[in-house]
Amino acid sequence: MSLTQEQKKQFKSIGHHLKPIVTIADNGLTEGVLAELDRALNDHELIKIQLRAERDDRKALIDQLCAQSSSLLIQSIGKVALIYRKNPQPNKNLSNILRYNS
Repeated sequence: MSLTQEQKKQFKSIGHHLKPIVTIADNGLTEGVLAELDRALNDHELIKIQLRAERDDRKALIDQLCAQSSSLLIQSIGKVALIYRKNPQPNKNLSNILRYNS
């Protein structure tokens, strides 16, 4: 799965208005966090994640998170990451992509 620069730009614009849905803290990527992440990506497609980890650990944590959830990193600024995973049958009331593109 790959996105064009125009799509990334559009997703960053949408993501600017979103609040973090998932927070990853001291325990890292637990089964509960991964389950919530999967649910959020299925519902919303584009989500913000807050990472409460040391600066050196954030990049590795984001890479691991994207690999395990089959998602793409759109943007990472400080302790917040914006990730995307396409849902083949998105709910128009929940999908951030469909709600903000209308």
